[in-house]
Amino acid sequence: MAPSAVSPSPGEEKSNDTALPIISLAPFLDQDQSAIQSKAASLISALQTSGFLYLTDAPIPTKVLSQVYELSARFFTRPLVEKDTLAWDTPRANRGYSKQGFEKVSLRLSKEEVAQDRGDAGDDQKESFEIGRDDIEGYPNKWPKDDMEFRMAMLDFFERCRKLHAMVMKAIAIGLGLDAEFFADYVKHGDNTLRLLHYPGVPPGAFDNGRVRAGLHSDYGSVTFLFQDNKGGLQVERRDGSFADVTPIEGTIVLNAGDLLSRWSNGMIQSTRHRVVEPPLKMGSQGSYPPRYSVAYFCNPDFDKTIEALPGTFGGER
Repeated sequence: MAPSAVSPSPGEEKSNDTALPIISLAPFLDQDQSAIQSKAASLISALQTSGFLYLTDAPIPTKVLSQVYELSARFFTRPLVEKDTLAWDTPRANRGYSKQGFEKVSLRLSKEEVAQDRGDAGDDQKESFEIGRDDIEGYPNKWPKDDMEFRMAMLDFFERCRKLHAMVMKAIAIGLGLDAEFFADYVKHGDNTLRLLHYPGVPPGAFDNGRVRAGLHSDYGSVTFLFQDNKGGLQVERRDGSFADVTPIEGTIVLNAGDLLSRWSNGMIQSTRHRVVEPPLKMGSQGSYPPRYSVAYFCNPDFDKTIEALPGTFGGER
């Protein structure tokens, strides 16, 4: 059964149980000048305090996201031997399939420390498939040869997210008091990564001894869009070291800032650490935790750009 999509669809701003703001993109779509400034200020405030928020009224139809979820779930049902023919091979390309056990997300800095983490808590309980720009010579995407629908749908979704990235960066520019088009030249090409994620269903006890679905980490780009199903498990780290659930809310996309945007803004914007753990929902009817599906779109400035501290973020200007 394909996972149920819970984001995005039009909706009103509302409260949630994680204290993360919900910010509507409607003013930017409607060019409502009377509301754009206040929404941009709210966006920056959220990025400065928690580094995480929910977006609503994004220009991505629910039916489009539902198709992406369906095709993603279908891909992960393929035999491992088929998926391995599309295996991720180099960080420079950053395209292709990563099987469960291939990756261990960690804050450790050495291979030895990561190996110790793996020994203590096991590998991350997930598999993934990375997609990038489809026009980079020498770094082609790795597509299943027998599924043109998958390829066309993912490229369409990639482009929709690229446009959403440009819109959000425009809002960030306005919120920082920069020209609205300040980031336009940084996001022309879309040097971003679309990542399909499958966290397989697991039996009781799978989360014992500190095991998680994805370890504590921060993202390294500018911003990330996360589309999640209704299973839950994502948590963000508060400043006091405790964790808050990022509960799935219908009609929203989770947005978080990455390390590069934090550095770009001279630390004005927070890159918040997060993880995927035991879901807070009830166990499945068969006595096991159900699978979780999500889709992450990792945004970056174009790779040919030089990044310098943003105007207004220097010590004497802040």
